[in-house]
Amino acid sequence: MNRSCGPVGNGATGPARRPGAPALIAVAHGSRDPRSAATMFALITDLAARRPDLDVRLAFLDLSTPSVEQVVDAVAARGHTEAVVVPLLLGSAFHARVDLPGLLAAARARHPRLRLSQADVLGADHRLVTAVRERVVAAGADPADADVGVAIAAVGSSSPEANRCTERIGRLLATGTAWRTSVCFATTEPALPETVSDLHAQGCGRVLVAPWFLAPGLLTDRLIAAAPGLTHADTIGPHPLLTEVALERYLDAATPHLDLSA
Repeated sequence: MNRSCGPVGNGATGPARRPGAPALIAVAHGSRDPRSAATMFALITDLAARRPDLDVRLAFLDLSTPSVEQVVDAVAARGHTEAVVVPLLLGSAFHARVDLPGLLAAARARHPRLRLSQADVLGADHRLVTAVRERVVAAGADPADADVGVAIAAVGSSSPEANRCTERIGRLLATGTAWRTSVCFATTEPALPETVSDLHAQGCGRVLVAPWFLAPGLLTDRLIAAAPGLTHADTIGPHPLLTEVALERYLDAATPHLDLSA
């Protein structure tokens, strides 16, 4: 698995890359937990395999390498004149609104001939909610079982608006099922134990935890420690639907006159 600043893909032996196609720089949060970076590299490997005609690279905002600065510099050195930066972030909070734009502004100053566009975050895309639903079913929840409650556990934000957006995931996740759902947060209120108690009070005999996280890490471990007696579904991980959403964000932000459809 390639974990350098270079492109992830088939290199010179693969299909020719499209002239003028912007490089795709996927930017993940980063973590001290190696499982997080491994998940992101698996996602990028899948994305590069799906679109070998594109120069696909991975960078991290913090705690993991390569950094955003390193990857942008490598893209410029490769001779690209345009790159689309896709934030592998589920919410439009501080990292997407402040950190990443600041890094890209500094990169534009270093590389004035490289056009850098920031795509939208992944967000509460219905395909990602579908991926979470699949993880919950794989953990043993029958969609027709009205006894099941699902605690959707997200990171949480200092922005009340961002947290309200996360609450929408609960309604989407329950669509087409008999489940009751409620959202909790790993870093703010309501916490997981409170949400579990609420679901039990609503008549749910069995509660499962659905992490609204791309990858396992310190926060998902904290959630497991907070409710060790519950079944915790897997994170979204390198799911094909996650690859699909990330690629769509790239295509939406790419220069409109370029035909980059598969």
